[in-house]
Amino acid sequence: MTGPTHEDYGRLIVQGADRPGIVATVSGVLTDEGANIVSLDQSTSDPSGGRFFQRTVFHLAELPSRLAGLNATLETRLGEQLGLEFRLVEARRRKRAAIMVSKADHCLLDLLWRQRRGEVHMAVPMVVSNHPDLGDDVRGFDIPFFHVPVGKGDKAAAEKEQLNLLKGNVDVVVLARYMQILSAGFLAEVGVPVINIHHSFLPAFVGAGPYQRAKERGVKLVGATAHYVTEDLDEGPIIEQDVIRVSHRDPVPELQRKGADVERLVLSRAVAWHCDDRVVRDGSTTVVF
Repeated sequence: MTGPTHEDYGRLIVQGADRPGIVATVSGVLTDEGANIVSLDQSTSDPSGGRFFQRTVFHLAELPSRLAGLNATLETRLGEQLGLEFRLVEARRRKRAAIMVSKADHCLLDLLWRQRRGEVHMAVPMVVSNHPDLGDDVRGFDIPFFHVPVGKGDKAAAEKEQLNLLKGNVDVVVLARYMQILSAGFLAEVGVPVINIHHSFLPAFVGAGPYQRAKERGVKLVGATAHYVTEDLDEGPIIEQDVIRVSHRDPVPELQRKGADVERLVLSRAVAWHCDDRVVRDGSTTVVF
């Protein structure tokens, strides 16, 4: 097997204060180790005192056994000497993505289908839902399905059960139209990034019936936004967005159908990019390579 998922391919993600010599240092370390750089993308917010970001894909023979030594060298050269943050990962290792869902199936089934086809390089160890409706669909993909009902006034108990399933078992949580607000305590304790998808009418059409209200206002575009989840509802760093044109002729069900199409595409892109280490978070924003 060859290509970016071969066991000897690695990814190095670097970020921090921009200064001369970062690219040369990264290239020098990898060259000294005998690695061959396959691709290199970089960006800076300002070459004079701005923020620097870089994603490098490289090939290094026997990478799994040499990963610890390379990481130690990078810690010295990038971390201690240049004050940069970095992540070194094996490209072959699929991120474990738990999917949380309620009753809407379009984003969930699209992700499972793309994962099965190899379009999204991830493993799905479980799907967790507050409703039992999609259990048979999920089990059809040979993926465990866990029904964790969220009782009125008893969200804390449900979140505790969800955390028991998730903690230590996943690398990212994907909310594929999970229609419950996650508490700040849950987000702090789960210990991994959480990605959400929502229609882009927010905040203009918050709450129930957004497409009906959008129709009443005569919208000409519907869209979707995928973002990382923070304590501030729907205010997390944005990963991907897209829109599609609609017409005054479109009834509400057609607006909903077109909106679902955009949601599927936007979420699948965001998850795929995250799993390929293309998204670098920096405060309230992101850099996507």
